Amino acid sequence: MEHNPPAAWFAEAANAAERQGSGDLLRVVLVVMMLGCALTAWFLLRGYRRKDD
Repeated sequence: MEHNPPAAWFAEAANAAERQGSGDLLRVVLVVMMLGCALTAWFLLRGYRRKDD
C-alpha cells in the first residue's frame, strides 16, 4: 500500500468530482445533516421547557 500525501488525495477527489458531478451522495449527506441538526436542536431545546405544575 503506497502512501499518498493529503494534498494529492484532495486533488484526486476534486478531479473525480469534476468528472462525476455532485451526485446522489451529496444530496444524502445534506439531508442527513439537516435532519441531524433538527433532531439535535429538538433534543437540546426540550430540556429548557418550563413545567408549570
